[in-house]
Amino acid sequence: MLDWLDPFMRSDVVGWHTAMLSTVLAFVLAQVVAGVYIWTFRGLSYSRSLVQGIVMGGIVTCMLMMAIGNSIAAGIGIAGGLSIIRFRNTMRDPRDIIFIFATLAAGIACGLQAYIAAVAGVGVFVTATVLLYWTAYGARRQFDGLVRFNAPIDSEIDVEVAKIMKRNCRRFTLVTMRQAAQGDYTEYAYQISVPDPSHHKRLVNALGMIQGVRDVTLMLQEPTLEL
Repeated sequence: MLDWLDPFMRSDVVGWHTAMLSTVLAFVLAQVVAGVYIWTFRGLSYSRSLVQGIVMGGIVTCMLMMAIGNSIAAGIGIAGGLSIIRFRNTMRDPRDIIFIFATLAAGIACGLQAYIAAVAGVGVFVTATVLLYWTAYGARRQFDGLVRFNAPIDSEIDVEVAKIMKRNCRRFTLVTMRQAAQGDYTEYAYQISVPDPSHHKRLVNALGMIQGVRDVTLMLQEPTLEL
């Protein structure tokens, strides 16, 4: 049906059926990688453009590899053309770069018709990503959050606070103590780790019951979130 295009096609590159199969497979595998990225994302600045770029990157690299074929001259020409493009977008998270590389690798494999390598590689990559996400591999948590409160500057509340902390916290440490409210109050900040999430509310209520203590706040820290 497309025989009329034969004069315009190079004989050393793939045909229509192989080209469609390669690009569609690259698109599907890139969507799998992008879907896992969305599911396991734990950062602060989610980018829809990055997710779409992950998917499109696999198709583009597949197309480039099919265009190169076995031609060394074409490979050098494409590499020279791409070197002119300056990508000024910076990645804050190295994990984002790895996901982009994964789809680029899938696209390269599909472009070279190495379909088994592409499917197996993406499968292992996705499995490893999900396992690292479920096990929270690499997470390092020493404290669950930060408790702040104000107390009169002349009050002796250290003993009462220590008793409450020992009852509700697995461990705690005083990190800052400074004057507040023009010197009338002292602001305390404790890093805490509790054995159970139910102790958060109990701790805040207990501290608020101490005579003179006010403005008790608890800021929780997500163990897998990096700022």
